[in-house]
Order: sequence, then C-alpha cells, then structure tokens
Amino acid sequence: MILPDLAATEALARRHAAMARAGDAVLLEGPLGAGKSAYARAFLRAITGDAALEVPSPTFTLVQSYDLPGGGAAHHLDLYRLDGPAGLRELGLDEMAEDIMLVEWPDRLGPFTPPAPLRIALDFADGDARRAQVTGWDNR
Repeated sequence: MILPDLAATEALARRHAAMARAGDAVLLEGPLGAGKSAYARAFLRAITGDAALEVPSPTFTLVQSYDLPGGGAAHHLDLYRLDGPAGLRELGLDEMAEDIMLVEWPDRLGPFTPPAPLRIALDFADGDARRAQVTGWDNR
C-alpha cells in the first residue's frame, strides 16, 4: 500500500495498536529514514492511550519499555547496533515475548524471531510518501 504522508503512517500504526494483544510482535523493516520509528511512536502512543507520550528512539539503549493501561507492557527494540542474535538473551527477550514487542531491524533476531509476527516493510515512494507491505495477523 502507499502511505501518502506521515499522517497515513500514523493512522496505520493506530489501527494495528487497536488489534495488538499480549504476546504479539510487530517487526519493522526498511532502510534508515523510511518511517519505522514514526510508526513505532504512533503505535506506542495509541496503545498507551497517551498522545503526548515521549517515545525516544532506543538506538543506543536497544530497548525502551512502556507500561500499558490494564497491565502488561510494550517494548520498543531498535536492534540496528546489535551484531546478531547473541546479545538478545542479555536484553531479556524471553520475558518481553509475553508482552507486546515492536522490533526495528528484526533481521538481527535470527533464530529468536517470534512466531506469527505482524511484519511491516516500509520503503520510500514519491516525495514524502512511503510504500508499506503488511503481512501477518491474517486472522485479524
């Protein structure tokens, strides 16, 4: 699908946040600047119910966690700086899998890729537009 502007990317993220539940993973793929962090920010603001939520990029911390209303958490992982799956155990990936995970650069997950994720592949289109390929969550 074509997302003509940032507002369309944010609307897609809000739709997915409304469908998300504990144990879900959203894998965000695409080149630098394609909109992965913008999608994650809108998703997290929607799922926490806080439109003003501060959502810094976890590029250096690798993971940022957010408490959800009613319990549980959402974890935003940016694995760009991770060399491969070896460092994932130290992050507590097993525990995070019980909650909701948004993962940028999911190719670094290797064998730790969660089962049945929602995959969002973002790429550049004309101007400010983005091309999004969405796969997964077929039963939703």
